[in-house]
Amino acid sequence: MVPVAGVPLIERVVSNFVKAGITQLRIIFNENDRECATFVRERFPNLDMHCIVKTTRSSYESFWEVGRRSGPGLILMSTVDWICPEPAFHRFVDQVMRYRQASVILAVTPFVADEKPLWVTLDPSGRVTSIGGASGDVVTAGLYLVSGSVFAEAPHPDTVNRLRDFLAWLVARGEPVYGAIIDQVIDVDRAEDLQLAETLLQSGV
Repeated sequence: MVPVAGVPLIERVVSNFVKAGITQLRIIFNENDRECATFVRERFPNLDMHCIVKTTRSSYESFWEVGRRSGPGLILMSTVDWICPEPAFHRFVDQVMRYRQASVILAVTPFVADEKPLWVTLDPSGRVTSIGGASGDVVTAGLYLVSGSVFAEAPHPDTVNRLRDFLAWLVARGEPVYGAIIDQVIDVDRAEDLQLAETLLQSGV
């Protein structure tokens, strides 16, 4: 619910999805955030929206809960705390819809504004060759296009703690994981990120 340029983070993400033509949403909230679920339902009354209210143990469990309820097709998945200009988001969506051979496509950026960046190394085709470590080509940006079929074999959250561990698991087993670049994305985790995010939005690129 933190506002950036006057718009709460959750509202901005849902609005971006709606403008991209997405009509069915699954959103997960912790049990302490029921008022956020109420806000989203009231703000977007005409959407086919299912709010999952569950306190999960990890980022991966949240990802897994949403993914396994979303069917076998392509799923655009997102965290709530990233900011990029709307045109950049739409360019990402247009780009990733052409990667029919991928199991997962990560939004990645060369712009590092995160206290705990997840580094990604890409080959010349854009395929991810490694995830994690102290350096890489780009960092993840909180947006993913996922083939729903990956959840049929995905490990249970009892055995994987973090989303980054699941992504590394996919790469290690040879799944086709690709990166699609967004030039600038801000991960809004700290107070100092707010001004940076608002400045980026004003650029509108």
